[in-house]
Amino acid sequence: MKTYFAYTRVSTVRQGEHGVSLQEQRDAIARYAQRHALEISEWFEERETAAKQGRRVFALMLTRLRRREAEGVIIHKIDRSARNLTDWAELGDLIDQGIEVHFANESLDLNSRGGRLSADIQAVVAADFIRNLREETKKGIYGRLKQGIYPWPAPLGYLNKGKGNPKEPDPVQGPLLRHAFELYATGRYNLETLAQEMFRVGLRNRNGRKVTVNGLSTALNNLFYIGIIKLEKTGETFRGAHKTLATKSLFERVQNVLSGKARSSGWRHFLTFRRLLTCEHCTYTLIGETQKGHVYYRCHTRNCRTRCVREEVVDQMVQRHFADLKMNDAERLYLDQKLQEIRLRRGAIQEDQRRSLELSLRQIDDRLSRLTDAYIDRMIDKETFERRKTAILLERKGLEEKLAQIEDGSDQLIDELRRILELAGSAYKSYELGIPEEKRNLVEELTSNRLVDEKNVVIMLKKPFDEIANRFEIANTSPHRDVPRTMDALILRLSDILSKQQSVPIISSGGGSDTINIAAG
Repeated sequence: MKTYFAYTRVSTVRQGEHGVSLQEQRDAIARYAQRHALEISEWFEERETAAKQGRRVFALMLTRLRRREAEGVIIHKIDRSARNLTDWAELGDLIDQGIEVHFANESLDLNSRGGRLSADIQAVVAADFIRNLREETKKGIYGRLKQGIYPWPAPLGYLNKGKGNPKEPDPVQGPLLRHAFELYATGRYNLETLAQEMFRVGLRNRNGRKVTVNGLSTALNNLFYIGIIKLEKTGETFRGAHKTLATKSLFERVQNVLSGKARSSGWRHFLTFRRLLTCEHCTYTLIGETQKGHVYYRCHTRNCRTRCVREEVVDQMVQRHFADLKMNDAERLYLDQKLQEIRLRRGAIQEDQRRSLELSLRQIDDRLSRLTDAYIDRMIDKETFERRKTAILLERKGLEEKLAQIEDGSDQLIDELRRILELAGSAYKSYELGIPEEKRNLVEELTSNRLVDEKNVVIMLKKPFDEIANRFEIANTSPHRDVPRTMDALILRLSDILSKQQSVPIISSGGGSDTINIAAG
C-alpha cells in the first residue's frame, strides 16, 4: 500500500503549545486520508513561520520525498506550505517529478493545468498576504517606537507593563543593574569579575540564573538604559519614553572602559598602590610584590637608582598629605552655612539656566526636523542620517539631564563643591580606618604624580584638593584664625576651578576678598 507523509505547521511556538490549530490540522488531514484511502506513515510538525525560507522540518521532509521514502505528502492547506514562493516552487518541482501533493482543505487536481494554475494563484495570494502582514506589523512597531515605546520584551533591569506602555525599572533588579554600570565604570572589574560580583549581590536574569558575561556586555552597550532605543539591524534610533537607569556621563565612562580607553582589570592579589607609583628617573611604574610579610614596590629597570620602597613608607606619606585636609569644627560649621547661603542665592541663575536649556532643546528639535527633511528629500543617505540623528539624540539627552537636575531642585556644581569639601575633611580618617581597596580609591581620587626617587616618596594632591590643603596660604592667614576669611577665599578658589571644568560659573568675588556673591551669568 502507498504511504504518505503528513505535514502540519503553526507560526509560533506559543501557538503550538497553547493553541488548537495543530490538532485541527491533524484531524482534517486524518479525515482526508481516510476518505481517500491514503496511509500516513509519518507526521512532520513545525512550529515556525513560513514567511522566510529555511524551515528545518519542511526541508527535511522535502529531502526524504526526493529519496522516494513516501509516495507523497498531505498538507492541511496551501498557506500551511506556501507562504513564501520559494517553498512553493520546490513543491512544484516535486509535483513535476511525479510525487503526489495533497491539500486536505482544497480539492485540486495538481496534475491538471487548471488545478495547477488555481494552486499557483492561491500560493501567490498567500505570499502576498504574508508580505502585507509583515508591512502592517512593521508599521505598528514603528508607530510604537516613534512614541518612545519599546515593543519587544523588556531588557534586563526593566519590567513589561503591557502593550502600549513604556517599560518600567524593576524595583529589585533595576538598582542592581545601575550598580553594575557604576562598578564597571571604575575600571577595577573585567566582565568576568563583574558577573561574579553582580551574582553575589543578587542580579539575576529572567530565568533567575546568573547573568552571563555576554549578557552583561550586551547590557553595558545598550543605549536603552540612558533613554535611547536603537535598532541593531538598521542602526535607527528613537527617544525612549521609559525612565533611565544610567546617566549619559556614566554610560560614556563605561564605553571608555569597554573600548580600552580606560583601564579595566580584575586583580587576583590586591595591592593598595599597585600601578600607582612611578620611578622619577626612568618613568616606569613600580611593580608590587610581597616578601616576608611586607609589601615592596620595585623598579625593574636595570641600573636604575631607584630600587624599592616599602608600602609602609608610602602609606605614611599619604597620611601626612591627608592630614593637611582635616578641618576643625569651626571650619565645618562655617562651610555648611555658606554653602546653604550660596544654594539659596543660585535660584535666580537656575531659572535663567532652565530657560536657556529649554531654548537649546527646541533648537535641537528643529535640527532634528531639518535633518529628517534632508533625508526625505534625499539630500543625505540613510547612514549619514542615522549617524547624525544618534549624535543629536545623545546631545539632547545630556541637556535633558541638566534640565531635570534644575527642575528637581538640585545643583550639580554646588553638590560637587560640597562633596569635595566633605571628602577632603574626612579623607584622613577614612584612609586610616579603610580597607586596602578603600584606601586605593582615596589615593586615586585625591593624589597625582606619585613619584619614587631612590628611597624618597613624593606625592602631590590633585586639584582642587591641593587648594584645600593650602587654604591658609591662599587667604594669607594662619590656622584657627579668621575662619570666615579663610573659608570664603577657599570657596572662591574651588568655585573657580569647578566652573572652568564644567564651563558654568558658580560664584564670583564681589567688593572684597571676604565676600561671596552669586555670579550674574
